[in-house]
Amino acid sequence: MKLYLRYLSLALLAVILFSCKSGEKLYNKGRYDDAVNAFVKKLQRRPTDATSLSLLPRAYQSAMDFHESRAKQALASNNDLKWENVRYEYNAMQRLYDVIRSSPAANSVVKPKDYSTAITSVNENAAEARYARGVQLLENGDKPSARQAYDEFTAALRLTPNYKNANELREQAYAIGLVNVVISEIDVRSPYYQFTADQFRDALVRNLQSRNINDFVKFYDQRLVRNDSRFRPDQYMEMRFMDFVVGQTYVDRHSREVSKVIQVPGTKKDSTGKAIMVDITVKATVFVTSKTVASNGLLDYRIVDVENNRVLRQDRVPGSFTWRNQFGTYRGDQRALSEEDKRLIGGRDIPPPPPQDLFMELTRPIYDRLASDLQSFYTRY
Repeated sequence: MKLYLRYLSLALLAVILFSCKSGEKLYNKGRYDDAVNAFVKKLQRRPTDATSLSLLPRAYQSAMDFHESRAKQALASNNDLKWENVRYEYNAMQRLYDVIRSSPAANSVVKPKDYSTAITSVNENAAEARYARGVQLLENGDKPSARQAYDEFTAALRLTPNYKNANELREQAYAIGLVNVVISEIDVRSPYYQFTADQFRDALVRNLQSRNINDFVKFYDQRLVRNDSRFRPDQYMEMRFMDFVVGQTYVDRHSREVSKVIQVPGTKKDSTGKAIMVDITVKATVFVTSKTVASNGLLDYRIVDVENNRVLRQDRVPGSFTWRNQFGTYRGDQRALSEEDKRLIGGRDIPPPPPQDLFMELTRPIYDRLASDLQSFYTRY
């Protein structure tokens, strides 16, 4: 126990010495804020430390001179957002105030300046600058400017909550900057089959809405907004399935020989009277029937600007799906069959799915590719 306490005391002493040395190093390197923090931490552990008591006032004054100089430079600039730079420097000085006030020993040698009132005033000025920029952008009346205005009003509210009518103007900016994309009904062109692609469209709309691709882009199902006279779409997304083909059922029959070496009791016995195991080879013939139906299709889509009927994006996405069923029988020794052979023999002859089901299966890869394409397009929009 005594040995443990001795090691603990040495470790604490090492930490104290390191902290003091670290504070001096930071001060000599001109990292005055970090030096203040290091000296205060040292004084919280050892209030009478001579080095910290001596160097802390110098470090604090050097840090204050640095931040006040930068704040004055910012105020003298023509930058619209200069108040945010001033705010940054004032916050840095306020953190030094809070740190020193947390230690009675530090507070005895340094009387830090409280910037809390000044920060409140600076926040007001910074919020006003953002607010004014937002109002000017909103007056342009176009979507890109409205989106920028939304960001400016958001920044103003972050600096000063409930600043003027920034909340109301931000909502206006959002409404102007929003792009409403309507997903139209899907046309399926097939010379042999008639399909409905409602499930595909339903899944696509839900997915695009849930992905939150872009805060200023919203997707709607045409069926839900068709009769809403207040709704104004900005873009239409038109889709058409082309060249959808369900192939004929292709049947392949083949057989293969299988064998396996197994152990069985022989005619000879050991000294205990137990039959000695011997290797034998068992054989069988597996007859396999494979039924395959290949389906493929092509989705043509384009995104059109409603105002000028300009095509914003157009592409074709291929898709395919192959249905396959295998089953089998065997002749010979069942022990020669592998687990895979047994599964085949346990299968049965079933008819292919109806064309509508095959259509939905081939749309799965098309859907994934299309959703990815749209996310890429609208993320940068």
